Amino acid sequence: MLQSIKTDLTAQLRALITPGPRMADEWACVASVMLAIVLAHAIGADMVSWAAFTAFVLLKSDVSETLLRGVLRIVGTIAGSGLALAVVPYAARSLPLAMIAAALVGAVGLYGMLTARRAYAWLLFGLTFEMILLDKIDRPDLDTIGFAQTRLLEVVAGTVACTVVSLIAGALAGKRWWANRKPAPERMRWHPHAARHAAQAGLAIALLPVLHALFDLPELPQAAVTIMAVMIVPVAGIGASGFVPVSRRLLHRALGCIAGGALALAVLLLAQGSAPVLIIGTCIGIVIGRHIENGLPGVTYVGLQFTLAVLVVLVPDSYADARIGPAIQRLVSVFVGMAVLEPVLLGWHLFAPRRKAGSAAADGPGGE
Repeated sequence: MLQSIKTDLTAQLRALITPGPRMADEWACVASVMLAIVLAHAIGADMVSWAAFTAFVLLKSDVSETLLRGVLRIVGTIAGSGLALAVVPYAARSLPLAMIAAALVGAVGLYGMLTARRAYAWLLFGLTFEMILLDKIDRPDLDTIGFAQTRLLEVVAGTVACTVVSLIAGALAGKRWWANRKPAPERMRWHPHAARHAAQAGLAIALLPVLHALFDLPELPQAAVTIMAVMIVPVAGIGASGFVPVSRRLLHRALGCIAGGALALAVLLLAQGSAPVLIIGTCIGIVIGRHIENGLPGVTYVGLQFTLAVLVVLVPDSYADARIGPAIQRLVSVFVGMAVLEPVLLGWHLFAPRRKAGSAAADGPGGE
């Protein structure tokens, strides 16, 4: 067993420095993120790490898929920002209204992500609304219009960066961007399990304004992002309770964030505000995270979360004011999201067997 693990680890380390498609993809991610950071600073975006993460998650080997996901991310961000501009100024003043708005929009966004044809736009719709709402609650003097604009600038910067890099990489590889375009997924009919799953996420997100009111916790938008992200599981795997698949994703997210956060905090302490050291550390973290994501099928989500933690900590809003405090707060908020979601899932899981037994006749032979 130990020998097998040692062999696999050696193979992965060797692949890290072996030229080929895998290495090319990892360094394309580095180029995409670095370009996004430059563009975000150039156009005046505030949360540069969101632009960087956008550039990372959008980049795919299929150029047409990258373009489509980029467009959907922008559309979802615009829709979420528009709703936030109408609702947040009122909801942020009242704890009950904030809870209701957070729950409803989060649940609708996640349900769309699980079942709709343009799923990615629905996800960004929900995420953008939650980020603006929770930031407004944390900072009552926040300019909601300006904040919505900077969210859009960050997504545009990341989308443009990954699209440029994807097109260049495709051209160098001799691929036409419209080739091998994947067919659009079929629209799913009403799915009660997906609706219940989304409602659980909405309930967990609704608790975040309460935590802020009780404990004045900062950076709660990262907690909302965590809740919605880990709840994205295949609809067929949800069944009567999504506790098992989501708990697995929570574990992988925790492992990835702990490992990535440890590396990022070490770099942050070593850098002492030095922008070149922060940038080098960011590049190393991106390569390692993408390498895990590409090469270890059972734990690809660990690699994604490793990179998320690196970007959250090492990409400050301004390299001239790189401080460890905000970075740690953002990382802690990720774990707050996990701590809020798990009891909600566990509570449903404990009652699910009785509900399943009572609804077996309604589900019929084809029920999950």
